[in-house]
Amino acid sequence: MSTPTQKSVILVSGGLDSATTLALAKSQGYACYALSFDYGQRHRVELQAARQIAESLGVIEHKFIHLNLDNIGGSALTDSQIQVPVSGLSKQQIPVTYVPARNSVFLTLALAWAEVLSAYHLFIGVNAVDYSGYPDCRPEFIAAFEKMANLATKAGVEGHPFKVHTPLIHLTKAQIIQEGIRLGVDYSLTISCYQPTPEAYACGVCDACRLRGDGFRALGVADPTRYKC
Repeated sequence: MSTPTQKSVILVSGGLDSATTLALAKSQGYACYALSFDYGQRHRVELQAARQIAESLGVIEHKFIHLNLDNIGGSALTDSQIQVPVSGLSKQQIPVTYVPARNSVFLTLALAWAEVLSAYHLFIGVNAVDYSGYPDCRPEFIAAFEKMANLATKAGVEGHPFKVHTPLIHLTKAQIIQEGIRLGVDYSLTISCYQPTPEAYACGVCDACRLRGDGFRALGVADPTRYKC
């Protein structure tokens, strides 16, 4: 548990995992600052969800940063010429929905804002159990980033180390949902789909939709997601 004076920066995407992570940080007594990114993703409707989630959970400030990762491409989430896969998960290879270096970029910018705020706790909703095989969701990556953060910052050098919190990293999707329900997260505000409609209807067939749906079914709880089919 934190003291009420401890500040934290939480990455909030608009999805189920980040909403639960924000709720967990708040429940632990942190003063919460939310950070979201418009990075050229095809599923930009998640940004409105991120705004609603942050408002519903009462963050102190919510910052949006614009990045042009679509200028780099290399992912089905940032390049409209690459199809979002709908054939199910495969742990044999990293899927085309991986965005090159995304969590490295996001955490670095979160670190910069955290240093300005004197907020020495960063929260990210990465998961290494029910996930799509992304290398930047692994515990090894988080440990390496935290080490780098404390070598690369004025705060770290001056004796104010940063901690990267990953409260969901060893939970199944069902366990994440169960924890969120306990904390009062309104999952109807969230969207996890990689290719939602402009009206925020989820496709129901991409990896993110499959994982989300499986989690609700495993828990025996109705999924509040609005699906287009």
